Amino acid sequence: MSDETPPRDGTPSSPDTGAATRRRVLALGAVSAGAVVSIRPALAQTAGSVLNCEIPVPDITRSGQYIDASGNVVAPGSKGAFPPPGRPFKGEDVKRALAGAQLPGTTPDSNRAYVAYIRRLQRGQGGFTCFASLQMPRG
Repeated sequence: MSDETPPRDGTPSSPDTGAATRRRVLALGAVSAGAVVSIRPALAQTAGSVLNCEIPVPDITRSGQYIDASGNVVAPGSKGAFPPPGRPFKGEDVKRALAGAQLPGTTPDSNRAYVAYIRRLQRGQGGFTCFASLQMPRG
């Protein structure tokens, strides 16, 4: 075999091949660096949007229902249950409440009931995606 034999992958063998490969690697590195720079602001924007998402209590399919002290959805007027709040809670408010603060416009008892409801949210319920996003660690 001579030095002029093309490599098995079919690319021609020449002294410029190494230089072309290095240029390609450098170009990919430059593109990757740009991607990293543009991803950071996107993550910051995502974190901001997570704090602005909303969690209805109860979800829209059960609007008008009350929330009992354990966080269960019950019939309106049930003894010891709380009427739904007047508006959905913002992700930022829920994040603080999960850390021990009180949701806006709630009493200590209704706050506990609403937080219990939120903690029990499952896939498919209104507000679940927002709640799940609040649980993800931010870097």
